[in-house]
Amino acid sequence: MKKVLIASFDLEVGGVERSLISMLENFDYVRHDVDLMLYSHTGDFMNLLPNKPNLLPEVAEYKTFRMPISKLLKEGKLPFGLTRLLAKYKANFQHSSENGYKQMQYMWKYSVPLLPKMKKQYDVAISYLWPHYFVAKKVEAKTKIAWIHTDFSTVDTDVKVDVEMWNEFNYIIAVSEQCKKTFLLKYPSLSDKVLVIENITAPDVVKTLSVAEIDNPMDKDNRFKVISVARLSHAKGIDMAVKAMKILKDKGFNNIVWYIVGYGGEESNLRILIKENNLEDSFILLGKKVNPYPYMKSADLYVQPSRYEGKAVTVGEAQILNKPVLITNYPTATSQVENGINGVICKLSSSGLADGIENLYKNHQLREALEKNCKLINYNNTFELNKLYELVYEKRY
Repeated sequence: MKKVLIASFDLEVGGVERSLISMLENFDYVRHDVDLMLYSHTGDFMNLLPNKPNLLPEVAEYKTFRMPISKLLKEGKLPFGLTRLLAKYKANFQHSSENGYKQMQYMWKYSVPLLPKMKKQYDVAISYLWPHYFVAKKVEAKTKIAWIHTDFSTVDTDVKVDVEMWNEFNYIIAVSEQCKKTFLLKYPSLSDKVLVIENITAPDVVKTLSVAEIDNPMDKDNRFKVISVARLSHAKGIDMAVKAMKILKDKGFNNIVWYIVGYGGEESNLRILIKENNLEDSFILLGKKVNPYPYMKSADLYVQPSRYEGKAVTVGEAQILNKPVLITNYPTATSQVENGINGVICKLSSSGLADGIENLYKNHQLREALEKNCKLINYNNTFELNKLYELVYEKRY
């Protein structure tokens, strides 16, 4: 059997984590002995973790990465605290964007000497979440594979530092062709390493979970229900969604309500924005939900208002539930939606979102056509894992 290591941070509720769970559920454990390294055994998705992979014990040094600097210093983890301060200073000095990508890079890069190595050797080591320094520097494996889930052309990274890290890997996996294309706009020297393996989707699981009995306020709401499932962050564009809802309200569309399932650092700012625009009754934050599918099923329209994506897991899940889908025209949008066929792509702006929702609200026939087309598509793509196995057995596809 091939010895495989898969590494990620934790199993908090999120699209990347959901795609990891799907991959682990469908992995070939007959031919592969799989160890799973989670830096922190936390998150609501821990309960969804299949029992076939061997979950390795937590390593204290790796759990420090999402701890506040004050807590690190209080617990006597002075070296880790200092590396975090240095990373923050360097990123701020370079006027890095709000995403903190550079700060995260530097935090890992400067912490590498403080981190323990894995004692076990592997045939293949897979790093599922960027930055990939653990597998790059602390794991011995014949083949190393790193995953990319976002549109790297839109985020602020230190390219030189990143390329040094990427060069430690034999293969880099993008979750869509567009994700690969935009990645190579930024890192053209890595073109020989980048391949595409789509996120694994499990339609039967999504459909089964969508009929679970929950206390769902959407079921009692007779208005036209829009829903988005997303992290409350700048990348996901929920602030643009609030402004789009304001535009619709001002145009007299009082029968439309927008629900958001998710949590994140922008929640307090979004609540202020919602209140400022008097949208408390029509833009509703439902918070974190381990099972978002009953909410998606109750909606009339699924909207992804993101500024950038690699490939949005939730869009595919909405399509599995045969929902009409509206997404903004972020660079990788066409990898997931064929405009007018299985969804609609609108301009990446608040006004674009408002126009897209208004069009779909008014055009019942278009919504029906999108739903019908989604029903005709087979979203089961577990065969994508065959591409990964070919890399494991050194047969590049």
